Amino acid sequence: QVQLVESGGGLVQAGGSLRLSCAASGIIFSINVMGWYRQAPGKQRELVAGINRGGSATYADSVKGRFTISRDNAMITVWLEMKSLKPEDTAVYYCHADTYGANYWGQGTQVTVSS
Repeated sequence: QVQLVESGGGLVQAGGSLRLSCAASGIIFSINVMGWYRQAPGKQRELVAGINRGGSATYADSVKGRFTISRDNAMITVWLEMKSLKPEDTAVYYCHADTYGANYWGQGTQVTVSS
């Protein structure tokens, strides 16, 4: 089992920045990939960014150049640095962990970008 706890969401004006954190606990060694998803009202949950144990990262086209995902070496904490935020970035952001067959989700943190 893996538990994920997010923090760092909030309200910010367009053009501003936020940093999300996700702390993992439990069977940490089994985590292969960690990432961030988001879900806006009335929309499907979508991948924002992911990073694997080797450090390779992937981003949604909509956030490339604005968001940066990083992790500590033990894959205990993952961060999402968000810059130049836009109103369309408003959503609940969820931390996700993949363990070669099982998926785990955090409770989500709200990010609201005002215009």
